[in-house]
Amino acid sequence: MPELPEVETVRRTLIELVAGKTVERVTVSLPRIIQRPAEPEQFADLLAGRTILTVERRGKFLRLLLDGLTLVSHLRMEGRYGLYRSGEPVEKHTHVIFHFTDGTELRYRDVRQFGTMHLFAPGEEFESPPLNKLGLEPLEESFTLDELRKLLGGRPGPIKPLLLNQAYVVGLGNIYADEALFSAGIHPERPADSLKKDEWERLYAAIRGTLARAVEAGGSSIKSYVNGQGEMGMFQHSLLVYGRKNEPCPRCGSAIEKTVLGGRGTHYCHICQPPLRGKRSAQRSGARKAR
Repeated sequence: MPELPEVETVRRTLIELVAGKTVERVTVSLPRIIQRPAEPEQFADLLAGRTILTVERRGKFLRLLLDGLTLVSHLRMEGRYGLYRSGEPVEKHTHVIFHFTDGTELRYRDVRQFGTMHLFAPGEEFESPPLNKLGLEPLEESFTLDELRKLLGGRPGPIKPLLLNQAYVVGLGNIYADEALFSAGIHPERPADSLKKDEWERLYAAIRGTLARAVEAGGSSIKSYVNGQGEMGMFQHSLLVYGRKNEPCPRCGSAIEKTVLGGRGTHYCHICQPPLRGKRSAQRSGARKAR
């Protein structure tokens, strides 16, 4: 699933591609993509004649701001946008097409068909699902060390699943949680309430730094992700632990290990990220070694 760096890259690309374009009409071939309003025909009618002013992001959600409406779009597993000339062949699994008055088309393609689109009056999107219960944006000024500790510091659960909880911190995702925890030298199963002040400082800096570098690299193309211009991200070439099971740790040379924590594949170095020992040892809570 595209995480914050990938969605931010798509956002920046879409601004270049569609800001200032006016929607002539909308074609919807897979109605379940449209979550609000309930009827795809009403969705299309509401958008006709609207101009896209800019594109913003909230967590993993894109916000296309039009004159008088906000379109909230979630790419889910494999959703992607692309700009085409009218008349170009339409690829299979293209489910929504925004036809612009200048003869171009913004096409939404989704092989897995899990993506969603919601329409709101401007500002109302923050009062209703899917945006109303999202946590802190890790690259904004509101994401401070104190806020991170306030949210997670008193919680006994393993730190990695807490970082993945969108109600606390948005957009970090599995890849970047593994990378940030490695950079901070913190075992993913450490209880959050066991972290000391200096560990919180390292983790905070690692989250911000990892995401900033990933955004600069255009995200990570692990499977099928590309931006709105069909370009792959490059951060996968800089990953230190994610996807590197049994490869040598870039710091100490020990084999990178992989476990399953909270249902997510989790990569770490048992030397550079030592687990908590003794009575406060982290509970495995269903974690198992990946075979």
